Amino acid sequence: MIDLYYWTTPNGHKISIMLEEAKLAYRVKPINIGRGEQFDPEFLTISPNNRIPAIVDHTPQDGGQPLSMFESGAILEYLADKSGLFLPSVGRERYIALQWLHWQMGGLGPMAGQNHHFCHYAPQKIEYAIERYVRETNRLYSVLDQRLANHTYVGGDDYTIADMAIYPWIVPWEKQRQTIEEFPDLERWFDMMKARPAVRRAYSLVEEVNPQAGVEMDEQARKHLFGNR
Repeated sequence: MIDLYYWTTPNGHKISIMLEEAKLAYRVKPINIGRGEQFDPEFLTISPNNRIPAIVDHTPQDGGQPLSMFESGAILEYLADKSGLFLPSVGRERYIALQWLHWQMGGLGPMAGQNHHFCHYAPQKIEYAIERYVRETNRLYSVLDQRLANHTYVGGDDYTIADMAIYPWIVPWEKQRQTIEEFPDLERWFDMMKARPAVRRAYSLVEEVNPQAGVEMDEQARKHLFGNR
């Protein structure tokens, strides 16, 4: 059994998608980041960076004590190796998939995240920051669109954890001030991903865990992030 410390964010969705796709037994442990629960000392022992998602695997492959992990990219790779699914075990195809996973972790996620922050949450509207991150998000969408022009999935012919990592960051394309029709191959892939039963099951957790998705964070969480401004 795997405990999934989760909230309804793109990084949270990555792991719920993988758990559903691999049919791994898991239970959800909600961490309401709108209330600042990611800063609780108990959660810090599992995720020292105070971020979701995190997991605790009570049946690790080595047969030892429960294993806790944080950082969504590392969790995806761990679950792929544990299940033997959605990531080749050896060879160049493995590294191609991993490079796109790291592209999301180091590029699309941070840039789209800053886009979302400055467009919707920053205490002051800073036009330079908004323009910078909206433009960089657009550039990264273009990179992905070009990759998908000649490949069924991001890693190549096969569906991998790279697709699972990237898809949740494309879901809020409107909030990122993008036009998905501008990227026809990305849109084709996006529609294919959206139709996958496991993806739909993963996203159904939103109604169960966070039916008020999109509600502004409370004052405690805001102070953690922005101080007393």
